Amino acid sequence: MSISFDRALGIHEKALGFRAQRAEVLANNIANADTPHYKARDLDFATVLAEQSNKSARGPVSLNRTDSKHIAAEGISSGEAGLLYRSPLHASIDQNTVDLQIEQSNYAENAVHFQASFTLLNSKFKGLVSALRGE
Repeated sequence: MSISFDRALGIHEKALGFRAQRAEVLANNIANADTPHYKARDLDFATVLAEQSNKSARGPVSLNRTDSKHIAAEGISSGEAGLLYRSPLHASIDQNTVDLQIEQSNYAENAVHFQASFTLLNSKFKGLVSALRGE
């Protein structure tokens, strides 16, 4: 009998990937806080979750292979539906929409959520290992 990691880990694996991707977007916003005309971006968790649910419901994206030497393209992302521009709270002379305090607080909040998802996945793997060992 084989173990289905999708069933065993649930949405937590996808949530961890989302948190890592969001950390990258937020870090990019912080790095460009002084760049003129830079538009702050963020990921919307609800949109990404809905996209992942739809993707799992209709199955993975696959492409036709015209040659046996081609690499199968399964599980590719079909777009960045959750990546949105952030609306600025204050008008800026240089048209930059990054509010450094908001970005830093979002980054810290995302780090806490990342750690929670990581801890949960770690406990899931420990449970699987103990089940395999028969403990």
